[in-house]
Amino acid sequence: MAPLHRTTHPLRVRTRPRFESGERSLRIVDLFSGCGGLTLGFAQAARVAGLRLDVRLAVDFDPLATTVYARNFPQAERIETESVEALFDGEIGAELSFAEHRTRSSVGDVDALLGGPPCQGHSNLNNHTRRVDAKNGLYLRMARAAEVLRPRMVLIENVPSVVRDRHDGESVVARTERHLQDFGYRTAQRVVSLADLGVAQTRRRHILLAVGSDGPDPSASLDQVTAGVDHHDLRWAIGDLIDTPDTGLFDRRPVPTKTNLERMQYLLTSGDYELPNHLRPTCHQGSHTYKSMYGRLHWDQPAQTITSGYGSIGQGRYMHPDQPRALTAHEAARIQGFPDYFDFSACPNRSALATMIGNAVPPQLGAAILSQVLRATEDAAASTEDASESADESQSA
Repeated sequence: MAPLHRTTHPLRVRTRPRFESGERSLRIVDLFSGCGGLTLGFAQAARVAGLRLDVRLAVDFDPLATTVYARNFPQAERIETESVEALFDGEIGAELSFAEHRTRSSVGDVDALLGGPPCQGHSNLNNHTRRVDAKNGLYLRMARAAEVLRPRMVLIENVPSVVRDRHDGESVVARTERHLQDFGYRTAQRVVSLADLGVAQTRRRHILLAVGSDGPDPSASLDQVTAGVDHHDLRWAIGDLIDTPDTGLFDRRPVPTKTNLERMQYLLTSGDYELPNHLRPTCHQGSHTYKSMYGRLHWDQPAQTITSGYGSIGQGRYMHPDQPRALTAHEAARIQGFPDYFDFSACPNRSALATMIGNAVPPQLGAAILSQVLRATEDAAASTEDASESADESQSA
């Protein structure tokens, strides 16, 4: 009897796959790339489909983000530490600028344009400027980039509340979608729960997907994106890290204040997951909506949305289920869906590491969407081939 082969846990893989090998290539451009979460997801899905990853261009304004990106995608053709507006500086519908001509010439044909424009202007966590932030206009740069590069598909991800944001008096999402349709794309929008994509957290993201007129229906692809996906809890993501040595920046355990240590010890002793009001800071006592803050995570549930504050229980429900501490960077990266081979070592300190991980896009998002688009494309090609063969047989008869 042949031995049973155990499937390797996808987050525990330490050796980076050879994403750049394969006969046919998948040529991508990633704008507002951050450390490369969307690129990684596309790389993973492309590898399953037998395609070679070919990063033609990745752009982010943060030099540390592009450094991390370069370490993880060393064969990328071009990585720019630059504002996206500098490369795509023309008005939508206008003639291409000099910079845009140069960018299109150097990039060449593009299969997929990806982007997660900065969401600080969109997020409900930003109470001072949300929905009127000038950054909302960056969302529209994705439409201009699509006009310049003419990719076969466009994927734009953001926080769900982006649909209510406006720029120059109009919804940035509606305006971007209208422009993409004017360029000949079919479009679809959805809000996707990443827990439904197998990520061990409850983060939700808004997706705008555009596919060329000769490609598959984007609405059908998004409808199927969660089909057959296994749900995962916190234990699945980080249960093996409990006894990881407290060494190195990535696995260093956060040191709480004396008061926060007492709060966590209370939760562990009582078996509770919510800190009672009398143990909270004065400003959080009484009637409040901060229930998750100072809360303890559940092993058998996904985590709450990971932010750059995962190292402090005062920033959210970030207390370890069994230990009086907040999450390590390694645990947060796992909850974000990053496998162990992804290299965050360029981050020089805990703050930089927290920002890099907290701002990242879980790769499962890109992987799930590209997988569906590729599957639909393949099914359509097979259907066309079958129809052609049937027609030939009828003529022969």
